Amino acid sequence: MALVINDRVKETSTTTGTGTFSLAGAETGYESFVAGIGTGNTTYYAIELNSAGEWEVGIGTVTDATPDTLSRDTIITSSNSDSAVNFSAGTKNVFCTLPAKRTVSPVMTATGFVVTHASTLDEDQTLDSGVLAGPVTITGTQTVTGTLVII
Repeated sequence: MALVINDRVKETSTTTGTGTFSLAGAETGYESFVAGIGTGNTTYYAIELNSAGEWEVGIGTVTDATPDTLSRDTIITSSNSDSAVNFSAGTKNVFCTLPAKRTVSPVMTATGFVVTHASTLDEDQTLDSGVLAGPVTITGTQTVTGTLVII
């Protein structure tokens, strides 16, 4: 199916171990994974058991079942050296998230420039590399090394 990301998708689970999580239904004020992501779709997820310092961020597949489930297909980062966490007993929060490692990371500077993570924009407005996105006003002499893209 499709990769789906949605806001305010959160459930709990008491699943232990490294396998597929059984979901216990939406928390108050949130949607369930089946309602917010859809059965058969994949999503980015986070699981946390704060009392034990256990957490995991990954990609999983949602299944409408009794109970609904979330598989843990790809681990992106975790408290277990970025491997699947062997979750201990306790109630875990399971929610949809957008991992920083999977985003396009432009950053808006105080001067209104969008600078990609591989870019540097000096305090004298010298762009060493990257992308500038409007509004862009060029005054005086600006130094550019490499390719300048203004959007």
